Amino acid sequence: MEIEELLISSGAVKFGSFTLSSGKRSDYYIDIKSAVASSKVLLKEICSRISEEVTAGKVAGVELGAIPLLAASAYALGIPFVIIRKEEKAHGVKDPIIGNIEPGEEIEIIEDVVTTGASVLRAARLLRGRGAVVRRVVCVVDREDAGAGNLKSEGIELVSLSKASDLVKANGRVPRKM
Repeated sequence: MEIEELLISSGAVKFGSFTLSSGKRSDYYIDIKSAVASSKVLLKEICSRISEEVTAGKVAGVELGAIPLLAASAYALGIPFVIIRKEEKAHGVKDPIIGNIEPGEEIEIIEDVVTTGASVLRAARLLRGRGAVVRRVVCVVDREDAGAGNLKSEGIELVSLSKASDLVKANGRVPRKM
């Protein structure tokens, strides 16, 4: 089954009026977090496909959306992972990065949905600041906004399992521009 069909049948694609994390408005929302939490078939299939795309020896992801995909994909690949916090905590070790990074180590970022790429760019900059080499982001859905271009401008390739246009076509609905 195609990834688009799995996402649609799992209820990951929702239509209505939504504000995205980028602040942009959209008449559809791709809720991979809830869908994989309710469907082990979807989680397994997404992680299998992510695993086919990952070429580095370590992966990273930004909390919250990417974490289930990150952990399951890293487990399937038998490689370690790093979690990037959205913000520094005021308690504990206060580090925005959970996990070890060796200078020169290649790390690929896993993300659920990319719109502008802002969260993965922040993650890439943090990882690069610790000496990691970040060349690729593997996402489930590219919303086909500015994400790929923003990442490319920093030398990062966006690899997506699906495009938003394919998802909405497969669902038989065409989103209107907002």
